[in-house]
Amino acid sequence: MNTFNIMICIATTTLIAAPPDRCFDLARSVEVHVAGNIHSGESAVARPGVTAGLLKLGDSVTWRAKHLGIWQHLTSEITAYDRPRYFHDKMTKGPFRAMAHDHFFEATGSGQTSMKDIFRVEAPLAILGRIAEFVFLRNYMRALLEERNAVLKRIAESEEWRKYL
Repeated sequence: MNTFNIMICIATTTLIAAPPDRCFDLARSVEVHVAGNIHSGESAVARPGVTAGLLKLGDSVTWRAKHLGIWQHLTSEITAYDRPRYFHDKMTKGPFRAMAHDHFFEATGSGQTSMKDIFRVEAPLAILGRIAEFVFLRNYMRALLEERNAVLKRIAESEEWRKYL
């Protein structure tokens, strides 16, 4: 990943009452990703690229979603992969100057999985982008990530996970 000049960095940790391999696989499911972003009408659209199933190392996916009233496309690629502990995806084409997302999964002593996300994004447009980062982008992206994680947690902790894996 390229070094970011100025960026937003969001770190979250979600405890999930499910094994790490289930959480890892659900986190790389195109269908779970879509379910976790239902408000934006998100879908996987482009070929070549993955549009369904579980993403793996080297896979790319192009998402179409409506954010802030504008339909956008963002292509990301899985660039690191160590099942069931870690994977990394980064934007290869899209509306940001840069975007990268690290996903970590660790079993806890209490039979849960600690799912940690480190999400970095840099807005385009120099000064205007910095203003957008400060005024709303950080909170908007945190809310998207937390919504996605809540859906993943709900699916992993119920029998619903079986329809995705």
